Amino acid sequence: MGVSARRRIIYVPLLNEPNSNSALVLFLSLTSDVAVGVKVRDLVGTGSVSNGSDSKKLRVEDRMESVPSRVIHIRKLPNEVSETEVIALGLPFGKVTNILMLRGKNQAFLELGTEEAAVTMVNYYAAVTPQVRNVPVFIQYSNHKELKTDSALNQRAQAVLQAVSAVQDGGSPNSESGPSESVLAPPPSPVLRIIIDNMFYPVTLDVLQQIFSKFGTVMKIITFTKNNQFQALLQFSDPVNAQQAKLSLDGQNIYNSCCTLRIDFSKLVNLNVKYNNDKSRDYTRPELPAGDGQPAVDPSVAAALSKDSTSLLGKQPDKMNSPTCCPAGAISPLSAAAAAAAAAGRVALSGHSGSGGVLLVSNLNEEMVTPQSLFTLFGVYGDVQRVKILYNKKDSALIQLSDANQAQLAMSHLNGQKMYGKIIRVTLSKHQTVQLPREGLDDQGLTKDFTSSPLHRFKKPGSKNFQNIFPPSATLHLSNIPEDVTEEDLKLLFSNSGGTVKAFKFFQDHKMALLQMSTVEEAIQALIDLHNYDMGGGHRLRVSFSKSTI
Repeated sequence: MGVSARRRIIYVPLLNEPNSNSALVLFLSLTSDVAVGVKVRDLVGTGSVSNGSDSKKLRVEDRMESVPSRVIHIRKLPNEVSETEVIALGLPFGKVTNILMLRGKNQAFLELGTEEAAVTMVNYYAAVTPQVRNVPVFIQYSNHKELKTDSALNQRAQAVLQAVSAVQDGGSPNSESGPSESVLAPPPSPVLRIIIDNMFYPVTLDVLQQIFSKFGTVMKIITFTKNNQFQALLQFSDPVNAQQAKLSLDGQNIYNSCCTLRIDFSKLVNLNVKYNNDKSRDYTRPELPAGDGQPAVDPSVAAALSKDSTSLLGKQPDKMNSPTCCPAGAISPLSAAAAAAAAAGRVALSGHSGSGGVLLVSNLNEEMVTPQSLFTLFGVYGDVQRVKILYNKKDSALIQLSDANQAQLAMSHLNGQKMYGKIIRVTLSKHQTVQLPREGLDDQGLTKDFTSSPLHRFKKPGSKNFQNIFPPSATLHLSNIPEDVTEEDLKLLFSNSGGTVKAFKFFQDHKMALLQMSTVEEAIQALIDLHNYDMGGGHRLRVSFSKSTI
């Protein structure tokens, strides 16, 4: 056959290259890990191949050589893979000039601008297994020397490719390219703006760094809350890295079915980070101070997080929770909560912390606040066990939730919100529990034990409440509404809480509704006043924040 003694030949069934009934022969070089695919005809020979139902005799044509091609064959892609995710596999190695998606076969062909770029890509992925949506995919040379695609049947792929070409050439996507407009934008800077949707579990600086560092050197991160959403600005060392990260991560979930990444390019070209703490970090300047009132990040804790945390793109995490909690590649929610607490410098890593998470809430309206009102508001994000308004400082309170994860979640959503006209400050407390007053001691009702309260939202495993946790918003979700209660009844009820009802919408069965107040502060007040309100006939109104608008 003229094959060098340094190579061995393995016969396998053809892996669905189009328009062929051939088999695929893999020449595996003993001096390289690169698998090169060659197509051969169904001719009588000495070898046999099983295709699952029968066997066919094959022989290799001497004239067929296992040579590189600028066309790459990609197999075992996830079902819902997008064109941008496939193109992102080739972007680091050179210009991508064509793409063909075979969705029914979970395969694709990618044509690079040069054969040299294709060789570099195949060699790289021979050593580093490529993944798309946490699924390993297989990459090899195609026997095709170029791709000839019917643009009429491949319109979306060609539109995306056109956008990529414009970006790679330093221009901008054609405004008439249709789907490409929302898929790619020119990389004007190395800074990405990241919005976290449906943030059920806390997302920390260290989690973001772990995820995005897969695409290049992360230099700076700043996190903040805007429009009731957790957001971050993240700066790479190179705009190309930012583009690759956006292509691969936009729309993906950090955790199972929540914490969805929405990524766009920022108008900023450089981030000015003044402090290294749990809100901002400059990885190029570890000597920066923590800033007033901000917990510093202990270097040993940061190193432990960097080494031990698993990310969206990493291996399957340890099963710290139930087997259904985290799929392969998702972050373990408990380990992430521990990371968040550790990053805040208040509690130790998981396995060394106390029995529960305690928050210190300050700048409260001491004339209005009660343990019950704090229980109701903070109970949106966790099961509040105890509340203590401080006797000598009645504008501050300690709130104990079931665990550190719930405490971190409540802090991330409620810090900076307005309650009874004052902007409250929420931080993690050094206390591990809230102490009840000694028996017989009258503390004027400032401390209350809610351990056995029937109003805990998250006590029942698998409750739908776990899937419906959102930041405070002007729109409220109402449920458990009696059949005879009208829209006007509910509008009047919520208007009496001191706000203005701007919009209302019943769900189809009239047992649930959306109600929009004028401001987030009004909605917070209405939730405190009317959650668990007795509507008569054994119906207790359930109120929570909604991500929807009317």
